Amino acid sequence: MEDVGAVAARVGAVWLALVLALIVVPSALGVSLGISEAYMWVLVKTLEWATIRIEKGVKKPQPQMLKSPAANGIIERDETPMEKEIARLHRVDFEFSDIFYFCRKGFEAIVEDEVTQRFSSEELVSWNLLTRTNVNFHYISMRLTIVWVIGVIVRYCFLLPLRFTLAAIGITSMIVGTTMVGQLPNSSVKNYLSEVVHLTCSRILVRALSGTIHYHNKENKPQKGGICVANHTSPIDAIILTNDGCYAMVGQVHGGLMGVIQRATVKACPHVWFERSEVKDRHLVTKRLREHVADKSKLPILIFPEGTCINNTSVMMFKKGSFEIGGTIYPVAIKYDPQFGDAFWNSSKYNIVSYLLRIMTSWAIVCNVWYMPPMVRKEGEDAVQFANRVRSAIARQGGLTELPWDGGLKRAKVKDTFKEEQQKNYSKMLVRKGSIG
Repeated sequence: MEDVGAVAARVGAVWLALVLALIVVPSALGVSLGISEAYMWVLVKTLEWATIRIEKGVKKPQPQMLKSPAANGIIERDETPMEKEIARLHRVDFEFSDIFYFCRKGFEAIVEDEVTQRFSSEELVSWNLLTRTNVNFHYISMRLTIVWVIGVIVRYCFLLPLRFTLAAIGITSMIVGTTMVGQLPNSSVKNYLSEVVHLTCSRILVRALSGTIHYHNKENKPQKGGICVANHTSPIDAIILTNDGCYAMVGQVHGGLMGVIQRATVKACPHVWFERSEVKDRHLVTKRLREHVADKSKLPILIFPEGTCINNTSVMMFKKGSFEIGGTIYPVAIKYDPQFGDAFWNSSKYNIVSYLLRIMTSWAIVCNVWYMPPMVRKEGEDAVQFANRVRSAIARQGGLTELPWDGGLKRAKVKDTFKEEQQKNYSKMLVRKGSIG
């Protein structure tokens, strides 16, 4: 038993030394040894080969298998406004065909509504060897099956332990580093060391995800005293952004490991954490954020105005609170490449542990980040209009669908007030057309 323990200890020491020397130290210094690039090259070539095998293996060509479902839905919608559709209802006599418009809209909503499909994983153009759930790909060829089995072994027996090790190092370094920096008196030196710790640990955590991130238009990076707003796909959005710069986070106080991290980081950096009772007080939250923005020496605030994760295909309604604070808004668009891994967190289906396991057993996390020109609220523009303008800009830049719906529908039903508003609009049109009375 002692020999086995000694061997295990030596293997563990060698493993840790290799991880530190080949990954942790280079990532902390912001350099690359080319390992990630070589891994991504092999991965891209493998997926290209798998796609070719799938195309050859399918006896009857099925173009829909290789066409993005996001671009072409199940149904083709007619975007004709309701006013035009029911314009002919000016007569008094009712005809059975008068209900066809509403029947069609009801069927469209049942078959493929615009909201719930945004809370399920984005469908792929072709299989990426990460799942066997698609019946079309259960068996294409023996070679493809063998490659899939090898991929499972690599992901669970090599990548998962490696990523877990890196994540443990990154989180531990974050807690220890920020705690130590937090003991220093407030000064420019403390701020500098805090930024170094945050950047270093974020880079290590990105390596734990095998992250390949392409940052565009860096001249538009958020500046101190501003507010950075971005579309929200995953909890790792924050790590993706802090890998390239430091931000003051805004969020609710948590318990457990997350609580430990929050208490440690707030000592070194002016993050804005709220107690549950404070979150309900919108005026108190706004006051604290305004105080933060007013200090031009503090890091830019990072906010995700959607309030929940959307599946990387759309941008939903931005809550107006972030746009009532004042100051300069720095929009950022984030778009993940689903070919290498599904970054979307469906919190209604998976808890955080299951989600992280899925992330750490995927091939990689690949995404593009666009820094956009700063925006300010125009004269006569209210917070809702400003939020919609910023949302539209992010959607255009990221190639995302812009939707007016509240992301809160992920867990809640449509409010009665909204349904009543639609009913009132319809009633007004009928009265105006002379169908009633």
